[in-house]
This record gives sequence, structure tokens and C-alpha cells, in this order.
Amino acid sequence: MYKKILVALENGRADDTLLPHIAELARRLGSELLLVHVADGFAARNFTQLKLAESDEMKSDRAYLAGVAERLKATGLAVSTELALGNPPTEILRSAQAQACDLIAMTSHGHKLVGDFFLGSTIDKVRHNTAIPILVVRSGGATSAPFSVE
Repeated sequence: MYKKILVALENGRADDTLLPHIAELARRLGSELLLVHVADGFAARNFTQLKLAESDEMKSDRAYLAGVAERLKATGLAVSTELALGNPPTEILRSAQAQACDLIAMTSHGHKLVGDFFLGSTIDKVRHNTAIPILVVRSGGATSAPFSVE
């Protein structure tokens, strides 16, 4: 059913909630995982236009993606990674289309209307601009256990 799942990672604790769900789903369905993190700092947003060097944030994000991918691969899953640069909703949608993903998996922080207004809602922007199904897992916040795949 879902051959390729884009997993939008934040490089934070919310990923610890999402990854076990997605790993199990991929295992049961035989799906390939595309781990995507969008670096959105100044250097990332202006990387190409200003011909900037890769920032420490981007290097850290790339290493994070590689580490998560290796843990998932060690369990037998097919995994690829992409460090996108720029606006998170735009880049998630671009990657999902370009890589022919048939499911997008993301975490929700459970912000209310006011929080979404000030913090923005990546999920809201993604869901309004795609026909690809989206799986949303509510972040466990501070109570989330560190990510592990068994």
C-alpha cells in the first residue's frame, strides 16, 4: 500500500515518538523510508543564492539523519535521507513529490490556535497543499523515551 514513506524529522525529541511508529509500519508493509529534515536557518535559506559554506547547523542535521538512518537500516529497513534547505512545508512537499512518496509522516506538538499563529503549523501548510496521505503522530514531549528500534 505505502511503498515509500517520507518521514519529516525535526532533529529533536518529537522524532523519538514518530520513529517507532513509522519503523513498525514500514516493517509490516515492506515500505522504503525517506528521512527528510529541513534546515531552515539563515545559511540554509540562503545557501544557494549567496554561495555560503555549510553551517554547523547543517552539518549537525546531516550527521543526525545519517545516525537515524543507520539505526533503522540495522533493523533491516530500506532507508534513504535528504537534508533539504529552506522553508519546511515547501521542502517537505517538494521532496514528497520528487521522490514519489505515497505517505508523509510527521509529528504534531498539539499547539492550539494561538500557538499555531505564532509558531506556524508545518502540518497545516503541508496538509492543505498535497493529495498525499499524511500520518500525524502526537509528540510525547518531555515524556518521550529516546528513539530505539527493536
